[in-house]
Amino acid sequence: MIRRFTRVPLVRHLLLALVGLAAVVVVLESTSPFRNAQLANVAYLGIAAGGLTVLTGLNGQLSLGHGAFMAIGAYTTALLLQDADPALPLVGVLAVATVVALVCGVVVGVPAARLHGPYIAGATLALAIAIPSTALFFDDLGGEQGLNVLVPDLPTWILDAAYFVTGNEMDRTRSIAYIGWVCLIVTYVLLANLQRSRVGRTWRAVRDDDVAAEIAGIHLGRARVLAFVVSAGCAGLAGSVMAMAVRITAPSGFTLNLSLLLLSAVVLGGLGSLAGALIGSALLTFLPQVVTDVGVDAGLTDVQAAQLSPLVYGLVTMAVILLAPAGLVGSLRGLLQRRRLASAGN
Repeated sequence: MIRRFTRVPLVRHLLLALVGLAAVVVVLESTSPFRNAQLANVAYLGIAAGGLTVLTGLNGQLSLGHGAFMAIGAYTTALLLQDADPALPLVGVLAVATVVALVCGVVVGVPAARLHGPYIAGATLALAIAIPSTALFFDDLGGEQGLNVLVPDLPTWILDAAYFVTGNEMDRTRSIAYIGWVCLIVTYVLLANLQRSRVGRTWRAVRDDDVAAEIAGIHLGRARVLAFVVSAGCAGLAGSVMAMAVRITAPSGFTLNLSLLLLSAVVLGGLGSLAGALIGSALLTFLPQVVTDVGVDAGLTDVQAAQLSPLVYGLVTMAVILLAPAGLVGSLRGLLQRRRLASAGN
């Protein structure tokens, strides 16, 4: 009976979400505020990388501009959270930031649906450069200094419920980490169901052979625009969480480097894999800190140790591409599948 229920994708994904939520509670309650801040960083990078892996791995569109959609979500959040008593609750702010990014995704995705390969990469690259720079020309967006984000306290009933469950008082950093991880879990459940649905199969068909997909009656443009819009919405939500976690939104936070790091996280974890996107985001967050600590312990100065981390990250990326071309999760799945087939053959 239990196996029959778990065969239903929605039920299986909801059960995994509950297990993941329990693990998040345990980890956040047992770690320091510094680790809570790092885990919030993992959460918003994971949301953006999850959307990007759906676009690139499942639909075959290469985007180098997802940092721009994160900027749109972050600036929307910053504008809505300029007052200590905002007009919208935090859930409403997250929803509005996501919807604004979705609309911008439609505006960009419709013309981008006509492009392929390096052309769409070039178009989104221009977007990643242009959008953050636009903020410099509008005083309402704070110019180069950016906008401060005033995150209001959570409602009392939520704080009371959290204390009842965990037995600990919830500080501001931990509450932002919870917001980020709840958003990530909800996003991943929706994306996982989308992958297993007719829409996901349509995206894979377009990725594998667009001519055959069109002959089969699939509207290529509609499928590509929908994938782009979903991915942009994820990036907007990630930008909103990032604005709350960092508490400032400025153009320097959304450089081309951010878009490239998101893409590298997707490649490291494995294209099309949500678990891979999360693992890649965790590497982006924790690997520089680990390398810096090792460098300082080895006798380097703080500056030298900090400069060492991009080199190590690049070497790790090259090693993964050479030794595990399908990414960490993709290669692990392939290995397990080969072992299963070998044991079945024996």
